[in-house]
Amino acid sequence: MLKKISAEDIKELRSKTGAGMTDCKKALEASDGQIDIAIEALRKKGLASAHKKFSRLATEGLVESYIHAGSRIGVLVEINCETDFVSRQPEFRQLTKDIAMQIAASQSVNYVSQVDIPDNVVSYEYNLELEKEDILDKPANIKNKIVNGRLDKRLKELCLMNQYFIKKTEITIDELIKQHIALWGENIKVRRFERFILGGGLKVNNNDLENEVSSMIQNK
Repeated sequence: MLKKISAEDIKELRSKTGAGMTDCKKALEASDGQIDIAIEALRKKGLASAHKKFSRLATEGLVESYIHAGSRIGVLVEINCETDFVSRQPEFRQLTKDIAMQIAASQSVNYVSQVDIPDNVVSYEYNLELEKEDILDKPANIKNKIVNGRLDKRLKELCLMNQYFIKKTEITIDELIKQHIALWGENIKVRRFERFILGGGLKVNNNDLENEVSSMIQNK
């Protein structure tokens, strides 16, 4: 029988490793609540102590580009680190390329993380979920629970850090970044990105040839 993981267990593991709450919970569940095994697992994944470096200033790094086959989708992404030494490492260059490719492949992603989502977008998505027909007749408490759950899922869909890494689908981009933080002992941040889609933003003329010819005849 699996041991029930308590909040106290998670806090203890976090205090010993510095890993995030979610990572600690997953490690404890995988180790059946055994702290020592969970610590070892977090260290192997490079997650222990990574979060402690998140507040450190990162002003170096790279701007990387990715152009998808066919040249119809392109991405520019800026990823920061603390020193130019790390920014010159082949592993850091590969990380930036992988992140740029991830953005190109994740068409629903518009933000780096949930803290970057504007309040008006959150409100719009909330109201959209609130008005869905399948929950209109449900009691208020149940409706709110469903809406909040769906909203959380939707907001994660919009954020890069919550996506599963396309080259290694058992980890998220957030976990990928943490592994590289642990590798070099420096803070690493995805600062911003821009996706370019061929023809994006252009007004499309929906008139077909027949309508154009008809219009020309009528205007003679």
